[in-house]
Amino acid sequence: MQLFFTTNTEKEIILSAEESKHATKSLRKKEGDILHFTDGKGGFYKAEITLADSRKCQLTIISSEKKPKQHNYHLHIAIAPTKNMDRFEWFLEKACEIGIDKITPIICERSERKVIKTGRCNRILLSAMKQSLKFHLPKLNEVITLKDFLNQDFEGNKYIAHCEDGEKKELKQEKVAEKTLILIGPEGDFSTNEIKMALQNQFKAVSLGESRLRTETAGLVSVHTICVKN
Repeated sequence: MQLFFTTNTEKEIILSAEESKHATKSLRKKEGDILHFTDGKGGFYKAEITLADSRKCQLTIISSEKKPKQHNYHLHIAIAPTKNMDRFEWFLEKACEIGIDKITPIICERSERKVIKTGRCNRILLSAMKQSLKFHLPKLNEVITLKDFLNQDFEGNKYIAHCEDGEKKELKQEKVAEKTLILIGPEGDFSTNEIKMALQNQFKAVSLGESRLRTETAGLVSVHTICVKN
């Protein structure tokens, strides 16, 4: 099944020029053919092509249903963007494919990247959602400093994964909660002061294993660990 995205869930859907070309030229869809859509909020729609125009393909919705989320947990990863943006984008893509609900880019004391292109990152998440046939689009929050992020309220289990010595629990051994938030630091890790701030805000220190992981790998290991525990 080829999955398309729409924000228009009324009777008629008009594809963008890019998706119109993809549907009519690449997929060779014609009038009367059926395409499948999601709105990224669990909605699943079947629509019939009424005008197979490669610049402005038009469709009429013929059925709709609500799809349940395909993972039974709520996972929020707050992660420092990597200096090499390709690696951060790789994390976004793979995390979406496995199952994640929310991502917050955080700026830390040792962060080498403090700006991201939110529009491009959202397009990567959207593409990953469609490719993996999911019906819920992860929410990408705006960039925020770790200090400001720690001042926000969060219900559920809160963890910080860091590389400093000290008492830590294994994330894979932790009891599963309905909601989970995990902090992942930048290249060079969180500073001692940042770890202290997180612990003072009731975050638990956790280990992701014996190996020292890259930022994007640590993020993905966290997603996978929560996924397999549910």
